Amino acid sequence: MPDTAPLTDRAPGEVIFRRGAEAITVGRFLADVAALAAVLPDSEYVLNLCADRYHALLGLAAALSRGQVMLLSADRSERRQREIAAGYPALYVMADHAEPGWTPPEGALIVAAAGRGDGGPVPEIPLERTAIIGFTSGSTGEPAAHPKPWGALVGATRAAAARFGLRGPAVTTVVATVPPQHMYGFELTLALPLHAATASQSGPWFYPVEVAEALRAAPAPRLLVTTPLQMRALLGSGEALPELAGVVSATAPLAPELAASCEQGWDTAVREIYGATEVGSIASRRTTAGEFWAPYDGVRLRPAGEDTLVDVPGMPAPVPLADAVEFRADGGFRLLGRRADMVKLGGKRASLGSLNRILLRVPGVEDGVFVAPDDLDSNPAARLAVYAVAPGRTGAEVLAALRGQMDPVFLPRRVVRVAALPRNAMGKLTRAALDALKHQAVVE
Repeated sequence: MPDTAPLTDRAPGEVIFRRGAEAITVGRFLADVAALAAVLPDSEYVLNLCADRYHALLGLAAALSRGQVMLLSADRSERRQREIAAGYPALYVMADHAEPGWTPPEGALIVAAAGRGDGGPVPEIPLERTAIIGFTSGSTGEPAAHPKPWGALVGATRAAAARFGLRGPAVTTVVATVPPQHMYGFELTLALPLHAATASQSGPWFYPVEVAEALRAAPAPRLLVTTPLQMRALLGSGEALPELAGVVSATAPLAPELAASCEQGWDTAVREIYGATEVGSIASRRTTAGEFWAPYDGVRLRPAGEDTLVDVPGMPAPVPLADAVEFRADGGFRLLGRRADMVKLGGKRASLGSLNRILLRVPGVEDGVFVAPDDLDSNPAARLAVYAVAPGRTGAEVLAALRGQMDPVFLPRRVVRVAALPRNAMGKLTRAALDALKHQAVVE
């Protein structure tokens, strides 16, 4: 078995990226990689803050060719940059153009496509070498760092290509609403084009009109990579979309009702990816076909006492999952909820995720979340709280709708209406944001 894998195994003339109307071939990409690698400083770590997806890929590839480890954080705030720099004091920073409301950090290496000619060397990268370190979002506490070997990244992208039919001969254009520094966005828009017949659009896009325009400008076949929050916004906008080869969703559970509405409205199949920063993507399902997930080729989940371990090709050791799992005889599995989200009241258990799904099915609730108080385990009188974005509905009306949908012990004392939930770019609510929500002005 080989102990290295090439940066890319695609032919020089294939399109690997699109920046507006410009089609970037593998040969041009390799020339850009060589030019950038030649000017990188000597360092073990680099923090990639590029918003332009092609610049982010160039930074990754150039760093890999120099044996450097790429740090990925979807949080590009100055506070988060300082925290990462404190843990990796010798790092340097890559960035690109300044965006409205954001300025590249002082001294950052500004990435640009500056290669000459239409070709360059194809680096061979050891499979066991750490390629990236991804950071969790902080939704369950402080962000944690998780290293990924190059072999695990290559294995995951090839497995995803096989699962979603992206091995050619046609090159699928990937339009994504998720940042390239998030593990989901990284795998599907930066790593995937290196080893699958895809070409990512540079972006970034977030608002429905931007996403629709990007899809209309992209050549078919087109794959939309997005989140439940952005799917809801895009469907609600009424924007006309061109023919889609499929939609892929991740970062939060996708309600079957929303998936069905998108499939009907956009005339395509909607699939979810299951994964985590710790392991990357490991399974998928078509949401409207049922609750069970099918692991990628080579991935194996197995019980270990009360925990679940997952064996992922290329990872040096089994990884424990944060979710509780129900196994099926054919190797499929159903998620029972994150262990950290499990709450116990009156001798009964439920996951906050399952309660959130019930809340979001209430007519008039545009967004909402159940929150457990800090003293839930020690205070017999403690109850869950609910914050809801529900224009036109009172808190009492939302609470009345919940009564028939869940065990009474999990009902909140009242529903607090807010103008908006403080979600980040991935649609997640961090622990710090939820704590701040308790002091936020409410809409009553």
